[in-house]
Amino acid sequence: MAEKRNIFLVGPMGAGKSTIGRYLAQQLKMEFFDSDQEIEQRTGADINWVFDVEGEEGFRDREEKIINELTEKQGIVLATGGGSIKSQKTRNHLSARGIVVYLETAIEKQLSRTQRDKKRPLLQLDPSPSKILKTLAQERNPLYREIADITVSTDNQSTKIVANQIIKLLKNEII
Repeated sequence: MAEKRNIFLVGPMGAGKSTIGRYLAQQLKMEFFDSDQEIEQRTGADINWVFDVEGEEGFRDREEKIINELTEKQGIVLATGGGSIKSQKTRNHLSARGIVVYLETAIEKQLSRTQRDKKRPLLQLDPSPSKILKTLAQERNPLYREIADITVSTDNQSTKIVANQIIKLLKNEII
């Protein structure tokens, strides 16, 4: 049997990358990684602390290195941080080393899914999270689309439904 291809989930915060990724990995019997969790484990600190101490640039450097390392593995599902695609290097690694699945979601859904989450440093920068999410969407959505092999909407759908949709689409891509 051929080795399974990597599956990389990209999309904005609140799209469900970690939740869907975990379930997808379980269903496909693959190993799951979350780049934000990897950063937290390796630094021994949460994302907010890394952002506070190193700034966004320092955080993005760490993220780029970790995603480079993780994408070199075989047969994994990787949930990436929403802003990881800002790095051209990261976009190249994701595109070249696996199937990129863009989990698309509306700003209203992002707001409802992230409103009580304090682990979103970029949402702490402005009293209007919707303004921030709109700005991020304008900047990042074209980058997600640029590298996506598959695009799936996570709005109004359960984790299971989205994961099953992805599995069906992946069969066409031959994982």
